[in-house]
Amino acid sequence: MRVTAQEVVTYLTEPAGDLESRIDRIIAGTPEAEVRGIGVAFIASHDVVLEAIRLGVNLLVTHEGAFYSHHEEQGFAPEDPVHAAKRKLIESDDMIIYRFHDHPHSYRPDIITAGLIEALGWEDDEHRDLGTASVVRLPQSRRLSDIAEHVKQKLNLPYLRAVGDPETVCGLIGVAVGYRGGGQHAIPLFEQERLDLMIIGEGPEWETHEYVRDASAQGRAKALLMLGHAASEEPGMKLISERLAGRFPGLPVHFIPTGSMIEIL
Repeated sequence: MRVTAQEVVTYLTEPAGDLESRIDRIIAGTPEAEVRGIGVAFIASHDVVLEAIRLGVNLLVTHEGAFYSHHEEQGFAPEDPVHAAKRKLIESDDMIIYRFHDHPHSYRPDIITAGLIEALGWEDDEHRDLGTASVVRLPQSRRLSDIAEHVKQKLNLPYLRAVGDPETVCGLIGVAVGYRGGGQHAIPLFEQERLDLMIIGEGPEWETHEYVRDASAQGRAKALLMLGHAASEEPGMKLISERLAGRFPGLPVHFIPTGSMIEIL
């Protein structure tokens, strides 16, 4: 049965209800184009586009965009050789790219956060959705250093950044993916939810990070783990790929890992 890009988009956006978004849209290709296969990734990097072409899929669903700006301005440095080469690659294979950012965060629960909790193996533990974050209660409190090792192993991460005493015992954990680790959002959660630890994607280093550092210096048992933006949101996109495969069984659906975006030298 013929499936168009718009049909896939409609399936993805329906759970978020009547949400208006200037971010979520088809940024390459056309909605009426027939879909031969679907690739799902955190970001439409050059390597991800190449892998989608190799896999023979022509619809790429990505959380972040392709052209180095959250708002995906079409005129953002189009004459730049990197920008131009990437657009040429996308257009050469008639690739359709759908930016899927605001809608998944508006699912209830937020499917991007849910994907991370599932990847960490905590989906069956007591947890509560707060909309822009979730709170997980571990069945048994653990040291920060042990939780960090667990997270690295589950997400296949070579390192984590941390604030707080590695011996801090943590049982109540806040989870905030992407760029939700800033002070205005994250700091109040420590007191409102009586958190021992927050696991975030990223945020300004002089806000939540410094709050936790000061708390630790005052002898308060608070800690912070920073996964990085991509590492915190990629599991959610993997969960989305699984749902797409269930909804469109006649189409090949591939989750395409982004790989490490930043290397430590």
